[in-house]
Amino acid sequence: MSHSELEVIEAGFNKLADYLVGCLHRDEHLNLSLNCERSQFARFNHAKVRQTGLVADGTASLNLICDRREANAAFPFTGDWTVDSTRALDNLDYLRQEVTQLPENPYIVLPENRGSSREIYTGDLLSAEQVVDAILQPAQGVDFIGFYAGGAIARANANSAGQKHWFATETFSIDYSMFTAVEIEGDRSADRAVKGGYAGRHWDQSAYTAQIEQSKQQLQALTLPAKSIQRGQYRTYFAPDASAELLGMLRGAGEASLQQGSSALLKLRNGEKQLSPQLHVKENFGGGTVPRFNELGEMSPEELSVIKAGELVNPLVSTRTAKEYGKTANGAGSGEYMRAPEVGVGDLPLAEILTRLGTGLYLSNLHYLNWSDRPGGR
Repeated sequence: MSHSELEVIEAGFNKLADYLVGCLHRDEHLNLSLNCERSQFARFNHAKVRQTGLVADGTASLNLICDRREANAAFPFTGDWTVDSTRALDNLDYLRQEVTQLPENPYIVLPENRGSSREIYTGDLLSAEQVVDAILQPAQGVDFIGFYAGGAIARANANSAGQKHWFATETFSIDYSMFTAVEIEGDRSADRAVKGGYAGRHWDQSAYTAQIEQSKQQLQALTLPAKSIQRGQYRTYFAPDASAELLGMLRGAGEASLQQGSSALLKLRNGEKQLSPQLHVKENFGGGTVPRFNELGEMSPEELSVIKAGELVNPLVSTRTAKEYGKTANGAGSGEYMRAPEVGVGDLPLAEILTRLGTGLYLSNLHYLNWSDRPGGR
């Protein structure tokens, strides 16, 4: 997405917001949000291009509040004023009929104007012509399967109190697997795979190539005879992808679920359990991959420590939860999950991983995780 195209979309969104606010009746309040992307994608199979294309998509969402009742609707955002304004007004009329049928919300959050914001992060991405060679050249000689997406996304929010937020960024991500066939018994064979990923805002060909080479080495290790691991305690290294899976289990650090007794971090909150004192997790919006504002246009602090030295110090609190339980909101969205989680760095250099690990376990990825006992944190 070019900068000029971004500016056109931003101007169109602001014009639509002003138009809808001007159409509101007395005692009506409105939140308008935009989710938009312009990106390129490519699918690979057997180290060849299987599918490629461009995505141009946009969705506008309306939240209408009247008499302590609220209703929501969404419609495609095209950038064509005639089409978008007609659809928006049709959806507004629909919500007016819908909202009268709904019960009152005792914890309704009315729009406020706490200041507007505008953030644009420019990346350094592969051009459409560079993608195939840049990704496949280092992967020659292996059975490579993957999916690449790269481009620009825009998020925006405006409300009837006059507040407006605009966020745009350029990012990329590639998720891939490498396969090898291993003879396991006579003429029988089985596929073994290594999974990896690379993402960011600035493509670094040397960093990507180095990661592919590391994955090839891991794939070669999988051709060695398998060893059964007996039950017990082992010194274990979790690679970044595996650590990301574990971090995903901690993202739901919301106050509402803690109050309702359904949070996996409940025992951590109550002091019955403690994670490693070396673990620090925070929200960090400084990376420019997601906006600081939530679906209601409320801003989160740029950084917020959530887990410090293994202890839960700042659960995520939405405005609704704050009203219900007498807490202080900290910019969390309605789902109260971490949107930009970051784990504090350790002191283990990449080159020393295997030396420090010794005869322990090296886990490159965790392919499926789930809670068996959420309130118990297991």
